[in-house]
Amino acid sequence: MLVQAYAMGFSVDSFGEWCGRWVDNTLNVLRANSSVGMIALGMTLVIITGGIDLAVGSTLAGVGTVVMVMIDTSANGVLQRLGISGPAGFALAIVAGLLSGALIGALIGLAVTKGRVPPFIVTLGAMNVVRSVAQYFTKSYSPKVPDEFTALANTQIFGYRILPILYWLALAAILFVVMKRTRFGRYVYAVGSNERTTRLSGINVDRVKFLVYTLMGVVVALAAVTQVSRTRGVDVASAGLGYELDAIAAVVVGGTSMSGGRGHILGTVLGVLIIGVMNNLLILLGADSFLTDAFKGAIVIAAVLLQRKQQQ
Repeated sequence: MLVQAYAMGFSVDSFGEWCGRWVDNTLNVLRANSSVGMIALGMTLVIITGGIDLAVGSTLAGVGTVVMVMIDTSANGVLQRLGISGPAGFALAIVAGLLSGALIGALIGLAVTKGRVPPFIVTLGAMNVVRSVAQYFTKSYSPKVPDEFTALANTQIFGYRILPILYWLALAAILFVVMKRTRFGRYVYAVGSNERTTRLSGINVDRVKFLVYTLMGVVVALAAVTQVSRTRGVDVASAGLGYELDAIAAVVVGGTSMSGGRGHILGTVLGVLIIGVMNNLLILLGADSFLTDAFKGAIVIAAVLLQRKQQQ
C-alpha cells in the first residue's frame, strides 16, 4: 500500500487530493479483486487437501451464463417466459447459479475421489468442457441483465460501492470459522497432512475431498453472481480467464503449502491484497500488460521454492 501510495503521489497537487485518490484507488482495487478473492478462499481449502482446481475461471463463466440467461429481460429469458420478475426472479436465478456451481464442483469431486483421476487432469479437462458448453448455448445470444440486478453489487454505502468487498470479507469470516472451529475444518487439514493415516483413523477421506470440491463450486458461483451484478454481465469467452493463476498466486503468497496440510484463510486474504496491489502498481507505473501474468507466475514459482526450502 505504501509503494502504491508513493506511485500515486506524483500525480496529485495536495495532501487532501492524495488521500482521496488513495482511498478511491484502494477500494477500486479491492472491488475489482473481490471475485478472485472469493475464489482464492475456496482454492485454499482445495490446496490444503493436496488438490488443485484449474477450472475456476471456466466455472465462473458457466455460472455467470446460467444467471444471465435466467434474468435476461428479453423474450429469451427463462424467468420472462415463466412470468417471474423482481426479487423473486433474482432469488431463483441466484439459487440456479449456486446449484450449477455446486454441480460442477461435485462432478469434479466425483472424478477425483471415485474415478481416482489426478485433480490437475480432471480440472484441466473441466476447464475446457465447461467454457465450451457455455459458449455453445450462447454463441448467438447476448442476455440482457436488468438494472435492478446490478444493485446487488453497485449500491453505494457511505458514498462507496463496497458491497463486493463486504461479500468477500463475509465469506472469509465464515470459512475462517469453518476451518478453525469445526470438525470438517480439522478433517481438511488432516487429509492434506497425511491422507493414508487419516484414512486409517476412520475418517472418510473421499467424502472430505468431495465436499471440498463441491464447496469450491459454490464459492465460484458466489463470485460469478457478484461479477454479473458488478459488471452487468460476463463475456463467456473471456470471463474468468487467468483467475485460476490469480487465485493460486494469492493462496501461495498467503502461506498455504502447495503440498497440502498447511494454510490459513487470513493468509489468503492478505495474499489477495498483495497480488491486487502489485497488479495495480504495475498499471500505475505504466508497465506492459503482457508482463502481469509473467509476474504472477514468477511469484508462484518463487513462493513454492521458498516453501520447499523451509521444509528441508
